[in-house]
Amino acid sequence: MVTYSTRGTCSKQIIFDLDAENKIHNVKFIGGCSGNLQGIARLVEGKTPDEVVPLLKGIRCRQNTSCPDQLALALEPYMKNAPAQT
Repeated sequence: MVTYSTRGTCSKQIIFDLDAENKIHNVKFIGGCSGNLQGIARLVEGKTPDEVVPLLKGIRCRQNTSCPDQLALALEPYMKNAPAQT
């Protein structure tokens, strides 16, 4: 289980699992817009970070980020060719 603390969004944390095949499961957002975040969680279920990050990274809402953008940031280190963390 991975727990990621968000910045600049209504949700405060994102919790998710990655299986042995690097597939995403059990995404849960703590706080935020429940219906929208449940939808995002269902859409990414069973996908890999390599599939999800390019779709969600850069989506803006408040404070120049969004819950989907924060999920992309949480998943980025688990991409096959993950960019170096700065």
